[in-house]
Amino acid sequence: MPPRFQQTLARPATVTGVGFLTGADITVRFFPAPAGSGITFTRVDVSDPFPIPALVEFTAPRARRTALEHRGVAIELIEHVMAALAGLQIDNCRVELNGPELPGCDGSSQAFVDALLDAGLLTLSATRQVCPIGYPVKLALDENQTMQANPARHSGLHITYELDYGPQSPIPYQKFTVDVTPTSFLRDLAFARTFVLEEEAKALQAQGFGQRLSFRDLLIYGPNGVIDNQLRAPDECVRHKILDCIGDLALLGCDLSGHVHCRRTGHRQNADMVRAIQQQRCADSRGIRYAA
Repeated sequence: MPPRFQQTLARPATVTGVGFLTGADITVRFFPAPAGSGITFTRVDVSDPFPIPALVEFTAPRARRTALEHRGVAIELIEHVMAALAGLQIDNCRVELNGPELPGCDGSSQAFVDALLDAGLLTLSATRQVCPIGYPVKLALDENQTMQANPARHSGLHITYELDYGPQSPIPYQKFTVDVTPTSFLRDLAFARTFVLEEEAKALQAQGFGQRLSFRDLLIYGPNGVIDNQLRAPDECVRHKILDCIGDLALLGCDLSGHVHCRRTGHRQNADMVRAIQQQRCADSRGIRYAA
């Protein structure tokens, strides 16, 4: 992949909304940042605010989401913001929020994308580091899940996702492949919303999550399909899985060049793939063949 120049924001941007987990009113602000500083998140509601780098080393184990944690401070649900920044190729940005999670908005990246584009992008003089996949990296998963990164015939990041909940699920089998660029991200992915089965939504609310959410705030599937909502694309669910993957793979901290193929995987596997790619890079630097 030929190197490209790093980008940041031309002006600050702001998004407000409700947190999916806590129900809190959250404001997130995006600020320009210098070349080489990467993406950082800072909670300004804590007594001693400090930036947490958006890197896989700072992720914390969570179910159904991606979170950062450092020195006892956690920031939940970063994946849709990370997808927006990575999808637009915004490499350096200081993200500040006044609560424990990012606003959920409509469960997609669209609100963040709109705010970032309205602020404008600024090209910097430094080039962006590229991480090419030199040979296959495969995660050791069960027989129903697969995730593998392969060298690509053409430079850039290519993602294929197979979504399969089985023949009895109201969510049908879906497969989608995208060559990830700012154009394809805006056209094919940014609008795709979070989805959940009705019984999963009820279980989460019983645990205290999503108390301010309704069927209109994200895609909830009952036995007969989406409840009280309309799909933005027939395969919106698989598009959202790729959106999540883009946000999680961005925790590598550089541009990934290769073809990532996923089947029935989620945030935990995405983070494991980033770690496996890091191990491959480390092994390559020592002249050692690494296999995940």
